[in-house]
Amino acid sequence: MTPAELSRTVRHAVCRAVEDGALRVDAPRDVKVERPRPGGRGDYATGIALRLARQAGRPAVEVAAELGHRIAAAPGIAAVDITGPGFLNITLEPDTQQRLVRDVLERGEKYGWTDLTRAVEEITYRADVRAAVIADTLRRIRLSQGTPSRTFCEGAADPVWAGLGVRIEAAHAHGRPRTDVAPVPAADDATTLLRRLGVDATRWGLLAAAAHDRPLTDHPAAHEPAVHEPTAHDRPLTDHPTAHEPTAHEPPTHRPPTGPSPTGPSPTDASPAGPSAAPTPARPADRRAATTHPRATALTPHPLLLQHERNPLFRVRYAHARARALSRNAAQLGFAGSPDEHVDAPALTAAVGGHPAVLADAARLGAPDRLARHLEVTADALLSFQSSAQHSVLPVGDEKPSAAHRSRLALAEAAGTVLAGGLSLLGISAPDHL
Repeated sequence: MTPAELSRTVRHAVCRAVEDGALRVDAPRDVKVERPRPGGRGDYATGIALRLARQAGRPAVEVAAELGHRIAAAPGIAAVDITGPGFLNITLEPDTQQRLVRDVLERGEKYGWTDLTRAVEEITYRADVRAAVIADTLRRIRLSQGTPSRTFCEGAADPVWAGLGVRIEAAHAHGRPRTDVAPVPAADDATTLLRRLGVDATRWGLLAAAAHDRPLTDHPAAHEPAVHEPTAHDRPLTDHPTAHEPTAHEPPTHRPPTGPSPTGPSPTDASPAGPSAAPTPARPADRRAATTHPRATALTPHPLLLQHERNPLFRVRYAHARARALSRNAAQLGFAGSPDEHVDAPALTAAVGGHPAVLADAARLGAPDRLARHLEVTADALLSFQSSAQHSVLPVGDEKPSAAHRSRLALAEAAGTVLAGGLSLLGISAPDHL
């Protein structure tokens, strides 16, 4: 059971209590469930009883009791405990994680999608590149939540937006009652952004920040000339110990490779052969010449182009590539992922299970940045899981593949599927090799 499904289960319990006359309250539109705090019990906790107590005119503990036995009767619930002033602590059945992983792997990148409705929504956006990309992404996300949409540009649409994957449907939509998408605009136009960053980095930079914040494409370092001094953080991918795929004799590590992107803004940098060789560091005399000669200066690499763990876009795409690499290496060892047993990975399980709720929130609030942040959380959880000695996904040395390896691989593949589906909704490529 995912957190979103558990939230619906608790809400249904409230609705049943109201219908039975046990509670006199208005059914909430949503119910928040979260991991118990230190010292708490179960897998999830909710304070819905405290939230409804005043309206019900009863102590929160009594409200919790009315809801507790109804929640406990739902499929997938092992136990419900009442703690403190009226918190409900919920323990899921042991095979809940296995059912979640099976569901993700069966549905693929459509995991978290809902059935289509007949209602067609209209999204109006201001005539600038950031608003166009956000509106186009909202169209994709809302389609995943069952609502087809059409986008309308308030002014003249720039044809270059199509190069960013924007579907220009209707321009010059003057006189409409409202503007749905009007974020803080980007400092550069689409032509400049495409030239400097390429499609993937531009879309992430325009989408990852909240609409009321400056986009990540406006990073000041991208406009300041500077001499690039090689540092420990600028090693090329080929020099990093995790540049190759893990083998049966070498457990993988989670730290992604570092260094500026050797291919610049190419959105399809997915070649299995990897990047080009490292540039030769400049000698002291060359550096002095570069400092004094204006033609020798170079633009500081934009943070969105760095192949470094500080770059969230690279981290997300790298985590997806690692999941695909694990599958390839497992196939070479003669086994495949299968959720045969429970894996002790609460952070990664919660990230995978929370994906449908994030999609629903992003669609409802018109906030694709929520999806981008969730992909960062999922990527970090996957990279940490993969590198943990406790969770060796692939057999090491003479070790034979076991049910534990198959289950860990299946969970990693489910996380990779979430990353691929989320990047697709953001209009960003998810290469299998990076």
